[in-house]
Amino acid sequence: MTDEEIDPLLEKLDLAQKVRLLTGASTWRTHGEPTVALRPLVLSDGPAGVRGETWDERETSLVLPSPTALAASWDERLLTDLGTLLATEARRKGVDVLLAPTLNLHRSPLGGRHFECFSEDPLLTGRTGAALVRGIQSGGVAATAKHFVANDAETDRLNVDVRMDEQTLHELYLAPFEAAVAAGVWAVMSAYNKVGGVTMSASPLLEHPLKEDWGFEGPVVSDWGGVRTLLDTARSAQDLAMPGPAGPWAAGLLTALEQGLVSPEVIDDKVRRLLRLAGRVGALGSPGPVWRPVVAPGAQRALLRRAVAAGSVLLRNDGDLLPLDPAELRSVAVIGPHAVAVRIQGGGSAEVFPDSVVTPLAGIEEALDGSATVTHRPGLPPSARPLPLARDGSRDPRTGEPGVLVRLLDGNGDELHTEHRLSGRIVEPSVVAEGSAAVEIRALVRPDVGGLWTWAVGGWGDLSLSVDGREVLSGSFPPDSDDPTRVHVAPPLRSVQTEVVAGREVEVVARRSLDPGTGVATVLAAAPPAGDAGYELARAVAAARAADVAVVVVGTTEESESEGHDRGNLSLPEGQDALVRAVARANPRTVVVVNSGGPVTLPWHARVPALLLQWFPGQEAGNGLADVLFGRSEPGGRLPTTWGAAQDHVPVLDTAPGADGQLRYEEGLHIGYAAWLRSGAVPAYWFGHGLGYTGWEYEELTTPATVRAGEAFDVHVRVRNSGPRRGREVVQVYLARSGSSVERPALRLIGYAAVEADPGESVVAVVRVSGRGLAHWSVPLHGWDTEAGDFTLLSGRSAGDLPLGATVTATETNTPAGADSGTTPERTPVTVRNVTESALH
Repeated sequence: MTDEEIDPLLEKLDLAQKVRLLTGASTWRTHGEPTVALRPLVLSDGPAGVRGETWDERETSLVLPSPTALAASWDERLLTDLGTLLATEARRKGVDVLLAPTLNLHRSPLGGRHFECFSEDPLLTGRTGAALVRGIQSGGVAATAKHFVANDAETDRLNVDVRMDEQTLHELYLAPFEAAVAAGVWAVMSAYNKVGGVTMSASPLLEHPLKEDWGFEGPVVSDWGGVRTLLDTARSAQDLAMPGPAGPWAAGLLTALEQGLVSPEVIDDKVRRLLRLAGRVGALGSPGPVWRPVVAPGAQRALLRRAVAAGSVLLRNDGDLLPLDPAELRSVAVIGPHAVAVRIQGGGSAEVFPDSVVTPLAGIEEALDGSATVTHRPGLPPSARPLPLARDGSRDPRTGEPGVLVRLLDGNGDELHTEHRLSGRIVEPSVVAEGSAAVEIRALVRPDVGGLWTWAVGGWGDLSLSVDGREVLSGSFPPDSDDPTRVHVAPPLRSVQTEVVAGREVEVVARRSLDPGTGVATVLAAAPPAGDAGYELARAVAAARAADVAVVVVGTTEESESEGHDRGNLSLPEGQDALVRAVARANPRTVVVVNSGGPVTLPWHARVPALLLQWFPGQEAGNGLADVLFGRSEPGGRLPTTWGAAQDHVPVLDTAPGADGQLRYEEGLHIGYAAWLRSGAVPAYWFGHGLGYTGWEYEELTTPATVRAGEAFDVHVRVRNSGPRRGREVVQVYLARSGSSVERPALRLIGYAAVEADPGESVVAVVRVSGRGLAHWSVPLHGWDTEAGDFTLLSGRSAGDLPLGATVTATETNTPAGADSGTTPERTPVTVRNVTESALH
């Protein structure tokens, strides 16, 4: 909608009506206003699925691969298709605004929310995010670029004060958000943290550069609970405070406005932006268009399955072990607990509930369809960590149905409401009955093994836990944090152990008081005795030794990768490294599949023939894996983040603020592959690395001899498929400049393009380099500038494998020497081998 259409609506609203619109009406809804025919907007978490307004395992969603996997595809067409799928899901659930994509960077691999972000590189992050934005908004659903800006770690995220220099801020951390605005994103979310001493919901960065310099027209919505003060946030370019109905603005903004402490023009601008968003999603005026599914139900799972393969990164493939030929297999050993308990998504606010999950074991079994014997061995004893009761391990004591019974009780313990649920993790009851004082989860559990079981209850407030009518745990636990994830989504568990008899059913009851400020989540969890680690490992080794091929699936847990906390280390959980080593010794045809959202150290990586990174692959995990293992699809992924061989080699690790509350980005521009190049350490696998099922020769790089400063140009890279089958190659172009007068990273990705070719065929990748490609952020000018002179362009398969190079000269004038503005710049073909080292020093 234009301002000419919106301004008359503003004139119909009084001050109280305007202010009311600027704080949410509930957790997931904004206020409606009949005076201007505005209905409430419904917002929902993403980005790997659309949850909707309720956090209920019975309300299922399609689950996409994690954003790290999406970025690993380096495929913007696929990202746009997946964005369209998210829009289809949002419309099905009545959602207007999807809180995605996350555009923060992988500054440190210890970042706990790594899986929800795309990459360590701002260009790849920006292009990937922009493609997803275009897809989401093609379905009439608003995308929300978050978390603006520098929310790159979870430690003390509500208070941490991030400090960095101006050049680093603009070249790295703001750049993906600028790309999202250029793609037309309809909403932006401000982050919890501070930058330069100012909380982001009050930051001047919301005005400059976001709104004034980049021309962002939509509203800035706060992260949930991110508006914690009144005047500084109200006077800033923050527009919508979520959630509601309470909050600083709801309590005091109208009075501040009436007293002249906040100007009416500031309020009008906020309301105007909110109305503009409502118009775009069809929530303002006459009913909007009836949005029909853009991705037909029959095509949805096929798209998700294709996305799994597209983002899978083949790190090693010695002796061309992969792809496997099913016709040559008689037996396959599938090993590891993640083969059946695969992590399809990360934890925290991004979590949704799938209607089905194809595990790696199920995908392999279906692909072989009885042509080979498939044996599964976990290789490790069951986790000692209590897990929420699941429908296959408990039943409702009233109905006998799989799952649990949830009751809401009044202050006398009388029942106000009951519901049958499928999980022992209740983030929120489906209703909150008036007078509710406590929530209770009750279940019958029949232990499959006897011994000392661990039972746990999670939540805040007064907690109790009883087993077979005997109270075994009781206490009062006030919240130790105001972080919404810890309070409302993933509270800690308190555990106790009791002896049980195998096959003898016990009733377990967890109860929690519903006190103000203690959140809504309640958890009833259990864990059987750990078992014999040596016995499980021996069984796995025997199965591997007897099989034609062994597939080992290892990965992280929710304890190590989740919103709300950063990772303590980069190691796989205990026992998994030993399991891989033992299986690889037993069977020389071992394929290791890594199921993690971000980098983990793999101390055995050089001793296994095939190593496949599958990230958190979404609900079609097993089918996509089988497609790659058996050659139905090529592993299309390339690393969006550099993987280190050992944690003490990683050049940027810090995620925690110092005693002064400041987290200093002292590395400046040098993160990711640039940090590795500056440190001199060699990672296990470079940014951009990934093998397909064919080989590639880089034959020629052609660039303009000169380019006009600030103008885009094309780089042509000829590559040849030197392998046995058709394949896809991601051709990458990097920039280096020796003797620069400004701070620069050793290398910077400035463009990439994908090509496909048949065996023996040569193709040319046309890589578009934007006008910013050669530029840097000038602190004296507070803007972009380009040095005149020579730049080195390098092209290859990763930041560590760049066989081709050429020199391009940037001119200060609008017309390069020897040419007028209408001529095509002269191109210089160059064929160079192994130029990377000389170009960087």
